[in-house]
Order: sequence, then structure tokens, then C-alpha cells
Amino acid sequence: MDYCCVLVMVIMTLFASCFGVGLSKTNEIYVKNFISWDDMKVDGHKIRLNTSTVYHNQSRVIVVDKNGGGDSITVQEAVNMVPEYNKQRVKIYILPGIYREKVVVPRFKPYISFVGNEGQMANTIISWHDKASDRNSNGGSLGTYRSASVTVGSDYFCATDITFENTVIGAPGEPGRQAVALRIYGDKAMFYKVKIVGGQDTLLDETGSHYFYHSVIQGSVDFISGKSRSLYQECLIQSTAKKIGAIAAHHRDLPDDNTGFSFVSCIITGSGKVYLGRAWGNYSRTIYSNCYFDNVIIPAGWSDWNDPLRHKIRGIPELGNRI
Repeated sequence: MDYCCVLVMVIMTLFASCFGVGLSKTNEIYVKNFISWDDMKVDGHKIRLNTSTVYHNQSRVIVVDKNGGGDSITVQEAVNMVPEYNKQRVKIYILPGIYREKVVVPRFKPYISFVGNEGQMANTIISWHDKASDRNSNGGSLGTYRSASVTVGSDYFCATDITFENTVIGAPGEPGRQAVALRIYGDKAMFYKVKIVGGQDTLLDETGSHYFYHSVIQGSVDFISGKSRSLYQECLIQSTAKKIGAIAAHHRDLPDDNTGFSFVSCIITGSGKVYLGRAWGNYSRTIYSNCYFDNVIIPAGWSDWNDPLRHKIRGIPELGNRI
């Protein structure tokens, strides 16, 4: 079995362990240490956040309605309602609309779901417009990481039927135009039927183990970047580059770091000409397996970021792809 097959199998095995079933009991509170399909659904019988009795297989719901018909008119206000060090799933049910705000889910608020109406991904949007060169409250540059429209630092986060958007538009590679739509550094997160839209550095898949399934990711330069161990399965990856861009920029500090991006059965399409990836650091690792590439891919495939040594030691194989 060749290196590509082994690596794909290893990544798939790791994800099985990350999202596998586990149930623990702490002070009579059941903690689900996994993400289930039910965690991304809200049925007609909603258990409100302030309900006193919630059984171990139930979840509390906070309704966000920008028109005032829910528990909150903003997504951030709903996040603020979740207790710190929460031990049960809380679903933030976001009704259709454009929520123009910057949202932070802190590390100490795990087990949160963002749930939109089924089939309403394009109509349920969290949107902001920060970029790296913008100024912070101290007068310094905001930086790429803090440009994110939505930042998720908590574990066991999941989202479905939501669009995460950064509206900054700039020329590919233009200094200070890095503008993140979604930054995720919590562990064991899942994104199902979401859309992540931006230009440069759209998705900052920073650290942790993450699963993106049946989702859409748009951008122009390094629009999927980070140090995480992530699986992108049956996703639509869309380049919006005018001329030249790049899809993935994975970074590893050491050759034995157990991280990498794996794209499995994805469709790669869009505009301009793009590299499949750029080697961000000496040990970048990205896999494309059984993906469809249209004519946007630059024939060379990969960029070594102007460092020939990276070309020799990177791990960015392709397996069973088609054009």
C-alpha cells in the first residue's frame, strides 16, 4: 500500500476516534463527548435555556431572531447566555437573516451548536468586514487571526445551514487584506452544510480536529489555512481568484506533528488559476483523494512558497483524482 493510501487511512481512523461515541456522568449530569446528528437539529418541541429539568438526551435551545421574535436579536448575545463550562448541548437556533456582527465562542463554552433552518444556508448569514490591517483599540494592526467574523475556541462545536462571511475584497496577496470568515481552534468540531465565504485566508482552520462535510468554501489565496488535523469530505471548494491564487496552506512545525488537511471526494472549481496548496513551513501536509478538478488548477499543482527545500520534504500527495 502506498504512502497516500496509508495517510488517508490514518487520518480517517483518527477522525473516527475523535467523533466516536462516549458518555460520561459528572454530578448527575451526562456529558456527551461526541457530536451526533441530533446535535444539528431543532425539532418543534424546544427546551428553553432557563428550563430547570433537562434529561440526559435533551438539549436546551436559544432562538436568535433579528426581528425580535426570539430570545436574542444577535448571535453573540445568544452565545453570552450559555453558562461558562457548560456540560450539556446548547443549540443556538438562528432564524433566516443577515446578522452583521463579529461573533466569538470562547474556549470555556463547549457543546454549542449553531443551527439554521434546513435548506436556508444561503439566507442565514453571519457577516463582518474586518481585515488584518485594520486598527485595534490600542492603535496597532488587528492581524489575521483577529480579523475573523466568527471565532470558535470551544470544543465539541458544530454548525449547520449557516453562512460565515467576511466581505473584504482585495487583490490576491495584497498586504493587510487577510480577512478571515471563520476561525476555529477548538477541538472536535463538525460543520455540515455550511458556507464559508471570503477572499484571502477565508477559513483559518487553526488547531484541533475538525470535520467539514457537504460544505462550500470560497476564496482566492490560502483560503483554507492553519495547523489543524481536518477532513473535508464531499465539499465544494470554489476559487474566486481573478488571476492566480492558492487553496490550502497547511503548516506543521515538526515532521512528526500529527496534523494535516485531507480533501476526500471534493469538487474543486471556480475562477482564475490556483495552486492546490502552498507549503506553509517545511512540513506542510495536504492530501487530495478522489477529488474532481476543473481547469482552474495550475498544472504544477503545488507551490513551495519560494523555498525549494519545502518542495523536497512536504507531504502533499494526490490520489485517484480526476479532471
